[in-house]
Amino acid sequence: MEYLPIFVDINKKSCLVVGAGDIAYRKINLLLKAKASVVCVAKKCGIQVRELANNNKIQYIEKPFSKEDIKDKALIIAATNKDVLNTEIAKLAKKNNILVNVVDSPDLCSFIMPSIVDRSPIVIAISSSAKAPVLARLIRAKLESTIPNAYGKLAQLVGDFREIVKNKFVNAKDRRYFWEKTLSGVVAEKVFIGKTNEAKAILKKQINDIEFSEIGEVYLIGAGPGDPDLLTFKALRLMQQADVVLYDRLVFKPILELVRRDAELIYVGKKPNNHSINQDGINSLLVNLSKQGKRVCRLKGGDPFIFGRGGEEIETLAENNIPFQVVPGITAALGCSAYSGIPLTHRDYSQSCRFVTGHLKNNDINLPWHELAKEQQTIIFYMALNGCKNLSKQLIKHGMAKDMPVALIEKGTTPEHKVYVTTLAKLPNLVDNKTIHAPTLLIVGNVVKLREKLNWFD
Repeated sequence: MEYLPIFVDINKKSCLVVGAGDIAYRKINLLLKAKASVVCVAKKCGIQVRELANNNKIQYIEKPFSKEDIKDKALIIAATNKDVLNTEIAKLAKKNNILVNVVDSPDLCSFIMPSIVDRSPIVIAISSSAKAPVLARLIRAKLESTIPNAYGKLAQLVGDFREIVKNKFVNAKDRRYFWEKTLSGVVAEKVFIGKTNEAKAILKKQINDIEFSEIGEVYLIGAGPGDPDLLTFKALRLMQQADVVLYDRLVFKPILELVRRDAELIYVGKKPNNHSINQDGINSLLVNLSKQGKRVCRLKGGDPFIFGRGGEEIETLAENNIPFQVVPGITAALGCSAYSGIPLTHRDYSQSCRFVTGHLKNNDINLPWHELAKEQQTIIFYMALNGCKNLSKQLIKHGMAKDMPVALIEKGTTPEHKVYVTTLAKLPNLVDNKTIHAPTLLIVGNVVKLREKLNWFD
């Protein structure tokens, strides 16, 4: 370890920045975030630094640097473009035992500035020991994407109750166990979704009643159409803290590999006329597992509220007073069309779109065919592979042109993504002569003509 990572208290302490350009401005802002009293010395001042001075956020002294400027300073940053001056500042600071940072000159520094993830009071500093600052920033970006802003509020809540918990649990091991359970349970999730008062009430209950058995929670998560990169940050975070994951057949393996390694995986997928477990059974399982105090992830392909029966599941949870969260996912229509170069709306071709289930029951679908058979709209049929022939027949029968473009998308957004383009009249022949596997999505409309020009994924 080349540098000792420390956090320095500069609250209300006088800190000197030499230079007043763009780089100096960025460093000044970091010091102001730490509530320092900033003095800036430079012969010329940039617009942004001048604005800080005009707003009385810093003291700006327009003059060349002199050794008297370092007097009574807790910290110094040299941000000039003059090597000789920067070296002089560094030597003076070190001689007077003052922390000094010279921008882009680690050999002259007594400390270096890390990349920072700020979730105050949680602060994460990432350093490459001045070897690869761009890499440090990339690591920071990854952390930024996985650590919610509300972690700061959670830390504040913990701080408010720290002494109370310390007095309640005298043994350090008991305290650690209590906080580990709290910070990965319902209390934390309540804070993350902005329900801080509810979080406080639950935390008080846990502290005051040692026998209090915390009920679990259900996360109803949309896994998107297949590409793991289309998961939301929130979906990924909850997937990685769930104790149990109930997943359906539309959740692709690479997505399942992102759940917590020791989580229990339960397959509850359904195919036409072949259900591993029926919907009532899934609903009961969600209730029973959460009543055992477990965090349950119900992982669904696409979006849980678009032909995913998510509404039925949370209705059961609500009836049983089970806490739950719903995390939207990119539904198949949006993901598959985007990856196929087919915009669902376009000023020249389609002014509306409709999402329709193509799942057949008794070989018949009761749909408003007259409303669907319009040329200036896009129709997206879900679960339509087995019903393609009937859909084609009904749309033509109710007035849609036989040469209306059609795209059938197989395993959209995944490495097995395939797109078959035909016309409404020729759709039955395509299905008969090609081996096409579910899941598939059917897009009907003139927007399909744009695929040849806009296709980017294949």
